[in-house]
Amino acid sequence: MTAERRWSLYLLETAGGALYTGITTDVARRLQQHRTGRGAKALRGKGPLTLRYQQPMASHGEALRQEAALKRLSASQKRAWLARRLDGDES
Repeated sequence: MTAERRWSLYLLETAGGALYTGITTDVARRLQQHRTGRGAKALRGKGPLTLRYQQPMASHGEALRQEAALKRLSASQKRAWLARRLDGDES
């Protein structure tokens, strides 16, 4: 297989309103894993889970950097970041 895997950043929202950030090469598969309890331990029992955002990344390294940057944000900062993306403002 010569095709390079395409990495994506994604944000999930738990039933309690918490946001979870992750990266994967297959968002649909990863979301299903989270929903069935085979994903991150932090999300187990926190469903239903809603995919709030996903964005393809140029590389695994870029995906890791963006994930780390988002995880450093406070909950309110992460919500503001998400709102800007959903409104079409990429800043």
